[in-house]
Amino acid sequence: MQTIAVIGGGISGVTTAYALNRRGFEVTLFDRNRYAAMETSFANGGQLSASNAEVWNHWPTVIKGLKWMFRRDAPLLINPKPSWHKLSWFFEFMAAIPRYADNTTATARMAIEAREHLFAWAEAENIDFDLKKKGILHIYRDRPGFEHAEQVTKLLAAGGLERRPVSPDEMRAIEPTLAGDYYGGFFTESDASGDIHQYTQGLAAAAERRGVRICYEHDVQTINVGSGDVSVQAQTPQGASAQRFDGLVICAGTASRALARQAGDRVNVYPVKGYSISVNLRDTASQQAAPQVSLVDDATKLVSSRLGDRFRVAGSAEFNGFNRDIRADRIDPLVDWVHTLFPGVNTRSVVPWAGLRPTLPNMVPKVGPGKSPRVFYNTGHGHLGWTLSAGTADAIAAIVADRSARRR
Repeated sequence: MQTIAVIGGGISGVTTAYALNRRGFEVTLFDRNRYAAMETSFANGGQLSASNAEVWNHWPTVIKGLKWMFRRDAPLLINPKPSWHKLSWFFEFMAAIPRYADNTTATARMAIEAREHLFAWAEAENIDFDLKKKGILHIYRDRPGFEHAEQVTKLLAAGGLERRPVSPDEMRAIEPTLAGDYYGGFFTESDASGDIHQYTQGLAAAAERRGVRICYEHDVQTINVGSGDVSVQAQTPQGASAQRFDGLVICAGTASRALARQAGDRVNVYPVKGYSISVNLRDTASQQAAPQVSLVDDATKLVSSRLGDRFRVAGSAEFNGFNRDIRADRIDPLVDWVHTLFPGVNTRSVVPWAGLRPTLPNMVPKVGPGKSPRVFYNTGHGHLGWTLSAGTADAIAAIVADRSARRR
């Protein structure tokens, strides 16, 4: 049996460790936190959304970003202070615009495959994560937004996803609590929602039961790639730790770029900050007024999901380096959105959160080997980490297994 290290205890790392274990590898998972899923996998929008697979590499997105640059409450906010990391990322982002259609279709295809693995693993390990298979409804207030969605629907269909246009009356039949006036919407019945934090922690516990060794509070500082093995050096509360493995999979989110550099690879992940609020539905009236169907509001770039007695609203994209501050002027629009669309929901109890999405310039995760035959990557999922995680984990496990078989 070969030994494999996985760096990162978020959704990508935990699913990868689990998938490798299923293929017979002896797996050790490293994470710098005390528990799994304590960073970007803690409180995202909750959507398992193949219907949200459209990549951002599109000229209208660039134009909107420039217009919004000095609006503090803008859905897309760019700190104008330059850095080489940010500039290189944006140059590569624009270079990927010609692949917008192909990458959108490919991402939809990955998302459809991923949810099959995710649901199967949850069932096999009896993981409760507030799963709702009630579909996702995209909402549009004007004709231009709706017509753009029509074009996106064609790209998603090429990837195998079925979603249908719905009238305002049909939208209210799908989600009766929705207030406001709309031009129309698109509904994807096969999409779902669920709590990423609960799922990741549940799968981490299952992986440990199956024999995966999880090293929490191990902040990996250095990796050394040799011809015969890989050394992983971490800082722990007890001091420095060094361990050797036959192979390594980097699933370290926004830390992947720095670790990849040590392995001789360039993985230009940028930390794109997103925000969320969890509205605690503490009274019967709020529970009845909050939606059951997951929503995407493309105009405001917000998504929502019902997670038991909580209503999660998330979104925005902030290019501000590794800043993790939770800003009131970025949280307020999320609360206002709840007041406008679901006025019966009491927002006295709101828990704000911010996380850094590891995003590659072409909006497609890196899933595959590095320059060394012993180093692999499953990282850079951007806003679709929850949606794509199980699929990319199974894919990288298959690649590692194939390389391992060739070395024998």
